[in-house]
Amino acid sequence: MCRIGDGVPDCKDCVINSTKVITKLCPMSKEAIMWSDNCFMRYSDHYFFTTVEESPKHSAMNENDYVGQAEHFNSKLWDTLNAVRNLTATPSFGTMKYGYKSVNITPNQTLYAMGYCIPYLSSENCSWCLSDAIAEIPTSCCRGKTGGRVIYPSCGVRFESYLFYHPLSSGSLTPTTTVVPLPSLPFSGKRKHSVTIIAVVVPIVLLVVVLCLACSRFLNKRQRKSHEAILKESFGNEVTTLESLWFDLSEIQSATNKFAKENMIGKGGFGEVYKGVLSNGKEIAMKRLLGNSQQGATEFKNEVLVIAQLQHRNLVKLQGFCLDGQEKMLVYEYVPNKSLDYFLFDPPKRRELNWCYRYNIIGGIARGILYLHEDSRLKIIHRDLKPSNILLDGNMNPKISDFGMARIVAADNIEENTHRIVGTYGYMSPEYAMHGQFSVKSDVFSFGVMLLEIISGKRKGFSSESDHVNDIRRYVSI
Repeated sequence: MCRIGDGVPDCKDCVINSTKVITKLCPMSKEAIMWSDNCFMRYSDHYFFTTVEESPKHSAMNENDYVGQAEHFNSKLWDTLNAVRNLTATPSFGTMKYGYKSVNITPNQTLYAMGYCIPYLSSENCSWCLSDAIAEIPTSCCRGKTGGRVIYPSCGVRFESYLFYHPLSSGSLTPTTTVVPLPSLPFSGKRKHSVTIIAVVVPIVLLVVVLCLACSRFLNKRQRKSHEAILKESFGNEVTTLESLWFDLSEIQSATNKFAKENMIGKGGFGEVYKGVLSNGKEIAMKRLLGNSQQGATEFKNEVLVIAQLQHRNLVKLQGFCLDGQEKMLVYEYVPNKSLDYFLFDPPKRRELNWCYRYNIIGGIARGILYLHEDSRLKIIHRDLKPSNILLDGNMNPKISDFGMARIVAADNIEENTHRIVGTYGYMSPEYAMHGQFSVKSDVFSFGVMLLEIISGKRKGFSSESDHVNDIRRYVSI
């Protein structure tokens, strides 16, 4: 897929070069994705055209810090990015979803922003995807910078202090699509010679592989730390309270049939979720975290330490965790009805949410938040309350989940500040999103947005019958 505004030669060159690179770097992969400034290429063994996918992601920032009135710049940036989201989600460029906008920050400074979605996303899903991408701008991407980009498989957004896109003229609104064939591989007629080489090489390769696996297993046995040593290294003085929650990797593999695909029940930027059954017959949900970044390790540790000390019927229960080399896994009680957004934003499923269920869900979430803020022995601010983090059990009772971003605060603290803003744009309170100030009111704000979504059945950014994207708070106030 090429960026609108680029000519056919630029598009063709980009696609050809991307094809060469992606086949070279990912020759045996069932799925691959590649982004460049002028085009986007992806192939997969599953259907992805109409669904929102936000993993893997790519983010980058301009190295230059913004010098000037930061609050004024941030305000202009948010307004411009939201305008780009609305333009992109209500396309006027044929089937392509592409929008751009520029605004003057000062008489001598101009801000340029652009967004896009893959062509077959609905307007609602495009708006949802871009909202999540925009939310990463002040958090994990480029806070205080003059430019940056966040790109998902389904959409992307970028802003800069210079013009980086090609504005469309009124006569060039329909993009030209060029199909470029994959480069053909040379054919050799020396088949008998090839068969002889294969017959000799394959047994040697297999022998080398077996020897390598044997050596690797031997070295891993020697280097494997004891449970106590790993716990002490990861959690320090909290080790005594966590030892009973330890799961061996072999237990997890047995419960999930070695992470079989048919047992996968969810996937996101954090990793994968599998359903499993322990040897005692108990059902579990296992979150397998991806990567070995410091941020992922911090959130893993934070979730274990926070949720292990909590017990309430409206909070998901942590059964345990597993640490083995680079593997980090969290084991929860199994909640059969998935998350609230699964019902709320799917029209056929939404019909199952009668008013009794909705009332019960609202009350349960409120009780869970009250417990975190007032009734537990720790005062905890969740910081990422949203429908996808509200799980529903067999009786449709809500359970708050995902405490990786939660913060334990002093009981007498009214407000705290942070330079690392986390959460989801649209559910974050303005003072937290803009200045990093958070308190119990931050969670209450998120709860208020969810309350409007539960009652109206509409997402925080949604498309109306006229195909315009609206904000749910503005919709309710009208």
